[in-house]
Amino acid sequence: MLMASPIVLRNLMERYETLRAVLDEGHADGSDRTEGADPAVRQQLQDTIYTLCVSTGTREIGAALAAARGRIGAVTIDAFAADPARDASAA
Repeated sequence: MLMASPIVLRNLMERYETLRAVLDEGHADGSDRTEGADPAVRQQLQDTIYTLCVSTGTREIGAALAAARGRIGAVTIDAFAADPARDASAA
């Protein structure tokens, strides 16, 4: 399976969170977030959810976010462990 770049995943997650926050504004009472929302924002959110799911090989946003976080974390840990400069400076 092709793996999305951690940078792409991070950008998609940030975009999702931003769009979700826009839709959440003024709906702290638990009412429908999409009611009365700008149709363009709703479409952008749906497109972002779709892209996150495809990029992570999942079918729902919760699983996509978890997979993206895992991929970003795994790459960060691997990069840290493989950096000889960090190993030398730690000695």
